[in-house]
Amino acid sequence: MGEFFRVLTDNGQLFVDGFTNTVKLFLIAAVGSLVLGTLLGAMRVSPVPALRAFGATYVNLVRNTPLTLVFAFLVFAVPKLDVNIDYFASAAIALTVYTSAFVCEVIRSGVNTVAAGQAEAARALGMTFAQVLTLIVLPQALRAMVPPMMSVFIAMLKNTTIAAGFSVLEAGAIPAYMAERGEPQFAVLLWITIGFLILILPLVALQRFLERKWRVAR
Repeated sequence: MGEFFRVLTDNGQLFVDGFTNTVKLFLIAAVGSLVLGTLLGAMRVSPVPALRAFGATYVNLVRNTPLTLVFAFLVFAVPKLDVNIDYFASAAIALTVYTSAFVCEVIRSGVNTVAAGQAEAARALGMTFAQVLTLIVLPQALRAMVPPMMSVFIAMLKNTTIAAGFSVLEAGAIPAYMAERGEPQFAVLLWITIGFLILILPLVALQRFLERKWRVAR
């Protein structure tokens, strides 16, 4: 037991640095994918055929591409185009590009739960598509979107570990550093698991709180 705790106390700064970068990567990608995913979701339900086609193409292309390939493209291919971008920024963009496709589908599914008559009535009052979407449809769809949206972000938090394979010091990179120091990998992996549980459980609690709150509101 003493050996288990020693792994953490002797390497505390490495764990702090790794999980700090994980949280930064998660927050940046979460905001980015929410913004991009919302725009794509609006395209998917747009009355303009070209926008619907673009949104559908993006979602189908990205969702069927392994995340590792998205990382590899941004880390190795983009610099070949004389675009200067560091590994951390590449990882954040990769997660944003990938996760936004899933956010888009959550939003589209949520919009489809709202009765069509709501949008038709709003349009009859002279509202534009943007007004109908932001003022009428999305507020009502939000309740249906929370559970799957939180699941998408929880999955994204776990996906941040892929960045370790592309020279980003985050939680997923800790085992490699520990191996060089000769630390027992079993204890290292247990501490990383505990760290991710600490990060994920508040998201699960928030999801359940919002579900209970809106269930009562109905």
